Amino acid sequence: MSDISELQSLLADAAELNIVCHNNPDPDCLASAFALGRIAADAGIDERRILYSGDISHQQNRAFINLLEIDLTAFDAAAVTDRPADSLVAFVDHSRPGANNEVPEGTPVDIVIDHHPAEDVEARFVDHRESIGATATILTQYVRELDLSLDSALATALLFAIRRETLGFLRGATEAEYAAAGHLHGPTDRDLLRRLATPSVSGATVDAIADAIRNRDVRGSVLVSHVGRTSERDALPQAADYLATLEGVQTAVVYGIVDDSIHLSARSTDARLHVGTVLREAFGGVGSAGGHREMAGGEVPLGVFAEYDDTAQLVAMVERVVTDRLVDALKLSRDDD
Repeated sequence: MSDISELQSLLADAAELNIVCHNNPDPDCLASAFALGRIAADAGIDERRILYSGDISHQQNRAFINLLEIDLTAFDAAAVTDRPADSLVAFVDHSRPGANNEVPEGTPVDIVIDHHPAEDVEARFVDHRESIGATATILTQYVRELDLSLDSALATALLFAIRRETLGFLRGATEAEYAAAGHLHGPTDRDLLRRLATPSVSGATVDAIADAIRNRDVRGSVLVSHVGRTSERDALPQAADYLATLEGVQTAVVYGIVDDSIHLSARSTDARLHVGTVLREAFGGVGSAGGHREMAGGEVPLGVFAEYDDTAQLVAMVERVVTDRLVDALKLSRDDD
């Protein structure tokens, strides 16, 4: 863990802070950016921006931003590549330029705070703890150490993010998550927390999850499914969460074609597997993939097949290729139904 005084010193000398979220930011990323912005404000930085790229389509993420009134700015590469010397760039919940973000590879980064597995993380200030269950936990520790004013919006954002990232403290939670929750409990808005936890679900999301249930292929304790072509990217992790609870299933992988890419989401309770490593081995050479032992994701560009006119044939081809790669990476029997 880096010394918080190093972060304070870095912020004290800056006039501007650009906090870059990863693509399609989730509550852990958004709450962490929200908290870092508050820390920067306390250090005297008036110009602060939270930059995002991709879509914020998950109903829970939209509710999170709207109900907590988090101000976001669409990502602009010039904000991080063409900036004055007293302007800082921070990554929260991701760590390397060009990996799950739109920042050009090789761009200098000043601050990295993350809990995801990664190698060669470089910045002037790095707090990269893979053993922690949520990046929001790290930011909560900062808020506590700095004795920062903890209003209901900030406390609710951080607590919800920790709960969501750890699936209610059931996935990857450590003592640090419980300690953070204890600190956040008092000022948290309970009604707002309930509203964030139970947002409305669109019919398209329900349809996509239904497709994943219908298309499931179970081989031993592993379930693989797809939703075909969809606009509901965020239905994939929701479907994976649900299908992972099926009796006898320890690992669930759900994928679908979204725009010009294949998106994957995986969940696992199998102690013998690191599902992030599985996806990285299966798809790292043709796209970006990885994550934690119990939760992972990936994206593979369709390339020349993106303009394929026959949707049914495209889905069938993707199903065959993705299934073959997963069968090899998971060492499954090809004859096992």
